[in-house]
Amino acid sequence: MRSLSVIGILVVTSACASPTAPESPVDARVVLALGEIAAVNGASSRIRFLEVVGDSRCPADAFCIQGGDAVVRIDVIPTFGTPSTYDLHTGNPQPVRHDNLTIELVDLSPYPFGSLPLIGPSDDRATLRVTR
Repeated sequence: MRSLSVIGILVVTSACASPTAPESPVDARVVLALGEIAAVNGASSRIRFLEVVGDSRCPADAFCIQGGDAVVRIDVIPTFGTPSTYDLHTGNPQPVRHDNLTIELVDLSPYPFGSLPLIGPSDDRATLRVTR
């Protein structure tokens, strides 16, 4: 009889336990300057724009056979643990997955112009979309 009472108590307490709350959705757009770190509302990780690894995009005032590609390198910095580094491309805009987040490169500006002087890295801005 005592074992039935224990089983009954276990059943009742497990039924009353609250289920784990689902994570809130994230759909954020962040614009980062070179070296800047952004926290994303609803996400436990932060994102840092490390560098533009290469930029072979066709200048806006030129005629090119191919559009080219720019590679943006980012770090995803968790609250605890080691940062993870990812490369995002303008020419093939495949998002990356980090844990439960999807990060995609929306834009890299300024866009190159052949007739204008080269723009320094301090002017670079990466626009990212972070979703869950």
